[in-house]
Amino acid sequence: MSQDFGINDALKRLGVEKNNLGTSTGVKWVETSGEGMASYSPADGKLIASVQVTDKSSYDQVMNKALLAFKEWRMIPAPQRGEIVRQVGNALRELKEDLGKLVSYEMGKSYQEGLGEVQEMIDICDFAVGLSRQLYGLTMHSERPSHRMYEQWHPLGVVGIISAFNFPVAVWSWNAMIALVCGNVCVWKPSEKAPLSAIACQHIISKVLKGNNVPEGVSCLINGDYRVGEYLAKDKRVPLVSATGSTRMGKLVAQVVGQRLGKTLLELGGNNAMIVSQHADLDIAIRASLFGAVGTAGQRCTTTRRLIVHDAVYEEVKNRLRAAYQKLVVGNPLDEANHVGPLIDKEAVKMYLKAIDKVKNEGGKELVPGGVLDGVGFESGCYVTPCIIEAENHYEMVQHETFAPILYMIRYNELEEAIEIQNAVPQGLSSAIMTMHIRESELFLSAAGSDCGIANVNIGTSGAEIGGAFGGEKETGGGRESGSDSWKAYMRRQTNTINYGDALPLAQGIKFEI
Repeated sequence: MSQDFGINDALKRLGVEKNNLGTSTGVKWVETSGEGMASYSPADGKLIASVQVTDKSSYDQVMNKALLAFKEWRMIPAPQRGEIVRQVGNALRELKEDLGKLVSYEMGKSYQEGLGEVQEMIDICDFAVGLSRQLYGLTMHSERPSHRMYEQWHPLGVVGIISAFNFPVAVWSWNAMIALVCGNVCVWKPSEKAPLSAIACQHIISKVLKGNNVPEGVSCLINGDYRVGEYLAKDKRVPLVSATGSTRMGKLVAQVVGQRLGKTLLELGGNNAMIVSQHADLDIAIRASLFGAVGTAGQRCTTTRRLIVHDAVYEEVKNRLRAAYQKLVVGNPLDEANHVGPLIDKEAVKMYLKAIDKVKNEGGKELVPGGVLDGVGFESGCYVTPCIIEAENHYEMVQHETFAPILYMIRYNELEEAIEIQNAVPQGLSSAIMTMHIRESELFLSAAGSDCGIANVNIGTSGAEIGGAFGGEKETGGGRESGSDSWKAYMRRQTNTINYGDALPLAQGIKFEI
């Protein structure tokens, strides 16, 4: 572990120890009989710490506490719940640098991106505080005299949150902060590849909950692999499971939860494309393509994976991108001189190499060669070279999402063709067009344009703000998190009719007399 970047001091301030309990009821940590789960940094390959896995007995203990807490938490006025979330945001502000450093070291994204992830958490807390006074329903006129009708929203109960390694803390906050102000309680199962970041978050929120005498069980943590996630998916006491991860994982969760008629909120794979028109500002296009393709070492669900470029500017874009890639510095993510950190583990490296080989066998041509880096500073074996491959959209590997910095370049002639290429993949998360032509941008945003949940003009596919609803269509799962009216996913709608008269008229003019 590098001492130069202060990671040891950050761990101490965050309450992360060598051996950590991995199960929490919000204000208490629970000893379990579960085995230990080690977390290694992809930055240097060293063991950071271990976490005790949640067993079935401790899971049930957590769930019982959560169910009891819900009965009390749901009756606390929403603005008061918002005040708790406000304090969580302030606690994150105080520890932003330390938590950002841990995220960077444990997951491998650059320190700047780690700070950005914590800032997302702070932003969603601020958003949720305002939302706590805006959980609006509707009133409507009744067809019956002396009747009033309205809609209101009630919390669901226990919200299960399953998050992925690439955003080990932000996605939890997107779900938890909104769910909490809505009156739900939360049980979080983080990725087994980044459990320490979750441990740190639990320490932060636990201190706030204790300081406000919040009932035990409002915000809980469980840890382990897919088997612990199955506890949530199969549990009839969990009305909503929000799951972020691969499409394969999401299909399994949806099937299990659907069998018990529970609700799912799914944020799954992306295979995102950026269209570069002949009318594009190429300076902006190159910058957006670069960060979109290599940010987080290509391990974002919104990573730019396909660059669809007009024939008229194809060669210029290709040459400028190749030159820009030569300037990228790969290395320790805590060193702010580096642009690109490691992949999460060696298994991810294998998938990266397999994808390159397969697309080359299909006819792809490497424009910027890929490969694994070794030597001093790369001892973890998780560092790879961001690469660009000339390809066709129908290639099998281009149709799949590879969580690595591989960018496929594809040609087009007409915008309708480009849109068709963009949409011709199973996933539908994020999309972008680079153009200064208003007709092109409006067509791209129309019903005949992008089929993705996110469609951008003159910005990249990656880097969504928390104010908008985040999510996608098709095999991305259809869920929406974060901003806009995404809060409704965490609540149940109730229609109420009040008769304040002295008669009982029936709807539709039905007569029923005795």
